[in-house]
Formats: sequence, structure tokens, C-alpha cells
Amino acid sequence: MKDPSNPGNKKLSKVFIYSVLIVGLLVVIGAVNPERFGAVAGAISNWVSNYFGWYYMIITSATLFFCIFLIFSPIGKLKLGKPHHEPEFSTRSWLTMLFSAGMGIGVVFYSTSEPIAHFFMPATAEPESQEAMLEAIRATIFHWGAHAWGMYGAVALALAYFQFRKGESGLLSKTLRPILGDKVDGPIGILIDVLTVFATVIGVAVSLGVGTTQINGGLNYLFGVPINLTAQGLIIGAVTILFLASAWSGLSKGIKYLSNLNMIIASILLLVVLFLGPTMLILNMLPTAAGEYINTFVARTLDAAPLSSSKNSWLQSWTIYYWAWWLSWSPFVGIFIARVSKGRTVREFVLALLTVPTTIGIIWFTVFGVTGIEIASSVSEVIGHGPETQLFAIFNELPLSVPLSILAIILVSSFFITSADSATFVLGMQTSYGSLRPRSSIKIVWGISLSAIAYVLLLSGGETGLEALQSAAIIAALPFSFVIIMMMISFYKDANEERKYLGLTITPNSKRMQEYLKKEEREYQEQKNAGVDERDL
Repeated sequence: MKDPSNPGNKKLSKVFIYSVLIVGLLVVIGAVNPERFGAVAGAISNWVSNYFGWYYMIITSATLFFCIFLIFSPIGKLKLGKPHHEPEFSTRSWLTMLFSAGMGIGVVFYSTSEPIAHFFMPATAEPESQEAMLEAIRATIFHWGAHAWGMYGAVALALAYFQFRKGESGLLSKTLRPILGDKVDGPIGILIDVLTVFATVIGVAVSLGVGTTQINGGLNYLFGVPINLTAQGLIIGAVTILFLASAWSGLSKGIKYLSNLNMIIASILLLVVLFLGPTMLILNMLPTAAGEYINTFVARTLDAAPLSSSKNSWLQSWTIYYWAWWLSWSPFVGIFIARVSKGRTVREFVLALLTVPTTIGIIWFTVFGVTGIEIASSVSEVIGHGPETQLFAIFNELPLSVPLSILAIILVSSFFITSADSATFVLGMQTSYGSLRPRSSIKIVWGISLSAIAYVLLLSGGETGLEALQSAAIIAALPFSFVIIMMMISFYKDANEERKYLGLTITPNSKRMQEYLKKEEREYQEQKNAGVDERDL
């Protein structure tokens, strides 16, 4: 049996070497000629959005409906691991880690800025009307709802299944063995893993850059700290030290504690804004927003607006961008949540992944969105603020504005640390032959690299640099989407064969199940007696 955690190869992997070279080249090009870099990336991004927008909508829908199908399929009874594997984390810690890794900085950054943008420039409604408010909340929830988690789930399911149940290494390429065979051990496998690392670096670096600008904006609003590259460099440096300390402490300690802290701070912030904002309007909007999300779910999922140029343009700017953005994030989030979901069943995993974060998102964006729209519609100065300071401008119109702003800065910083911490683990794992315990030195290299990339992009053009990287994320999402399609096919092919072997139907074949359990127990005891680390069994 393969040992996915300790491959026994201390040499730097080809995936690590090629990935570092590609990422380094990208940073150098962006730093040397940021204007040209941004223009080229933007042009390619626009081309991809214009000609593949329909494809992004189809692939996003496919991943979500695939996950929903698995809930009702007998495959849902399979465990993401061996029969003796139990969940490593408590359900509460597991759920908080899922949400923190999957959303993080974005839920704070866009909590008010996106609903406000939709309210003043809606897709179809009359701007600044009651219908515009409803559409603003509905659109924001749609973008941050189950579709993102369907993409994350497709990646995570395949990886967790093949790694923990089939004994493959933690490399994404190994999930494709049922359809590519031994080709995953050669150049094709390396290409897939390098693409995974590239998409992860791109996605996380943008998030860290966005978080840095919001922390800088909050400090400027509260204490007059100038918004410039020096301040942003100091912010990145300080937070880098914190998340490297967390990464050094190990996954179970650092990320678990920070994820729980994130949920505590976010809950406090949510409740305070709920009671200080237009409380009754928010409470009445909550069931309405949930109902609108459910009622328009299928129609919005498949609506590419081919006959309306204005709505199609809106979709290109928002929905298509988000679908591509989540696609580029899916390797990072998928790999991480696969790692923390060992021992869960497929059904338990998918149900939690699609329902819990979506429900939290509905509540979060309704509370902050309604509050932001109500204040922005009566205080014109709020509209003049950029998205990085808009939240603090809204807090300024509420009681306890300073404590709220401080809490928001702490939350963004904590999400920054959690995202970067998780990313260093994922990148270390993918560039260490799939090891579940990558060397701390490798994680530190990637941690410093992520922070350096985020700062270099800010240095190479500030907001323009971030926009260029966002464009790169959209570009990176296109080739990786084909990998996701292959992962779904590969997972279903192998899992369905195992389902048939175990006789998993509405009424499982108890005899085959008992034979399987006995066989697995024998293998488990043999490896345990041979001195294999308990964590590697």
C-alpha cells in the first residue's frame, strides 16, 4: 500500500522547481513592466470572459449538480477514508475551518460594497428602488452561495477519496489515475500539479492583496495611517510573521484555533450590526432573501442573458468573474478541506459543505447588505469611498463605530492569517510529493513567496496590479476547469465500481460489507504491527 504522508523523498520535487520558476517569472514581468502586464492580462481575461462565459456557467452548474446528486446516490454512504478512520476534528471546528478557508477575507471586503454596487447599478431593476435593494441582496447571496462550494466539493471529494480510501498521495494529479492510468506519474501528472500550484498562488495572492488594502483602509479611517505602499508593506510583513508562526505550529493547532477565533469575532460583529442597524428591516429581509435565493436558483444558474446586452455585460462583470474566481480558488480550498475531512462520509461531507456556509452567507450578506444600502442611500459620502474603506464609512454612521472598525480590522487580519496559513500547507503538500506533513521549511518558503507576490503586485501598480492578478485568476481558471471535469469523471468511475463491489444500494449487501471490513481490519493490524505511524494508516 502506498504511504501518502511519508513518500520518503527529501529531494525538491519537479513540481516545486517548475512552480517557483513560473511564479517568479510572473512576478518579475509584473514588477518590470506593470502597465504592459496589466494590459495584456486584462485583454486575455476579457477574451476568456466574452468567449467562454457560457462555459463557465455550465461547468459551475455541473459541479454543483454533481455534488447534489451524490447526496442521494448510494455513493454517499462511502467514507472518505478507511473503515477505522474517524474524523480528526470536532464537527464545530471542522465547519469553521471549511467556512474560514472557503470565504475568508472576501466576506468582509464585499459585505457592503457588493450590495451597494448592485443597488445603484442593478442588472435589471430601477436603480435605488425597493426592487433594486431586493435584487442587490439576491445577487450577492447568489454569488457567494452554493455554487462556489460545489466547485470546492468536486475537488475535495476526489482528492479525499483517492488519498484516504485508495492510498494515493495527496497530489491532485493522482486522482485521475482511473482515466489516465500511469500517465499521472509522468510529465502529464507534473503539468497538472504545476497548474494546481499556479492557480492556488494566483488566487491566494489576490486575496492577501485585497486584505492588505482593507486593513490599510481601516487604519487610515481610524488613525490616519496613510494609504501607501510603505504602510501596506509593513502590514504584510507583520501579518506574515503571524501566519508563519501559525503554520509552524501545525495544522491541528494553528488553523483550528484561528478558525474558531474567526467565527467568534464574525458572530460578534454580525450581532452588533444587526442590532445597531435597521433591525426590523433586516429580520424581515432574511426569510425574503432566502426565499428569493431558492426560488430563482435554477433560473439564475443557467441564465447567460443572450438577448440582453446590458444584462450580459453585468453578468460578465459580476457572475462570470465570480465563477472564474471560484474555479481558480477550488484547488486551494478543495485540497485543504479534503485534508480536514478525513473520516467523513461522502453524504455528510457534501450536505455540510453545501448547506452550512450557504446559510451563513445568506445571514451575513443580508445583515451587512441591508445596513450598507440603507446608510448609503441616505449618506451620499459613503458612495465616494472605495470598497476598501466603504465598510468603515458605514460603521462611522452607527453607534460604537470605533469598536466595530477595530473588530473588522482584527477579523480581516485573522482571515488573512487563516487563508495564508492554509495556503502554505496546501502548497507545501502539492510540492512535497503529496505529503500530508510537508516540511516546515517548504511551508515557510511558500508563505514568504505569497506575501512577496502580493506586495510586488501592489508595488507594481497598486490597484492596477491587483486587477491584473485578478485577470490572471480568470485566465488560470480556464485550463483548470478541464482538470475538474476529469476529476469528477474519475471519482464517479472508481466510486461507482466500489459501490457495486460493496453492494451499496437502498439496502446494502451486508455480506460483502462484512468481508470488506474484515479485509481492511487485517491490513490495518498488519501495518500497525509493522510499526507504521498511526497517522499514516
